[in-house]
Amino acid sequence: MTHESPTRTLSTPRRSSSRPVPWPALLAAVAVPAALALATYPVRERLFTAVAGFAEGSALASAVASVADFGLLALVATAGVLAVWCWLRARRRFWLLALAGLGVITAYGLSEAVKLLVEQPRPCSVVDTVTVLNCPGGGDWSWPSNHAVLAAAFTTACILVVPRLAWLAVPLALAIAASRVAGGVHYVHDVLSGLALGALVVAAVVAVAWPVLDRRLTGGRDDGHPDSASRSQGGRA
Repeated sequence: MTHESPTRTLSTPRRSSSRPVPWPALLAAVAVPAALALATYPVRERLFTAVAGFAEGSALASAVASVADFGLLALVATAGVLAVWCWLRARRRFWLLALAGLGVITAYGLSEAVKLLVEQPRPCSVVDTVTVLNCPGGGDWSWPSNHAVLAAAFTTACILVVPRLAWLAVPLALAIAASRVAGGVHYVHDVLSGLALGALVVAAVVAVAWPVLDRRLTGGRDDGHPDSASRSQGGRA
């Protein structure tokens, strides 16, 4: 009688390990916020005033501030726990997560470069309204939102390794993005653009580099499951 590997509780139906990016779903996740960012740009100040004005002074103010300041740490912690689990139980997934981590760094660097090129002022420095969060000083630009970029990047990294984590990571990433608007430090199109950029860059890095790394890990074999190499080495899954 055979027993199923313990790691199958976190896995999904098999797909080729050299193609870990589900492009239809990923492109939809990028296209929707990108389209919404374009649609909301013409009314950016009106939306900002409505959202930030509602949050400030309401019962949600403390929650908005907490999520805006510390929500990203929860995603980082999730990625850290996943990295430890993968190292101990699914070594090949660990390298996929490490590669996605490189995508996270790339997304953040690209976001910073775009900020310096565009130099869009923070809405709290342009619109006269009281905000939950303190307005960043001059030179700390608004578009795109780094918090949203990192939230989407970490979320994408976790989902590419363990798709079932989407139920936790996606709502948290959306809450982080929304809190930056409600907190008064970003326009709506800032965070929508950041979500699209973070997800796309991580997916692109993984799609380009994983097939090469995968061949090195498997010695040129492609047996269709991201944990197969681990199982063949000492029985790890």
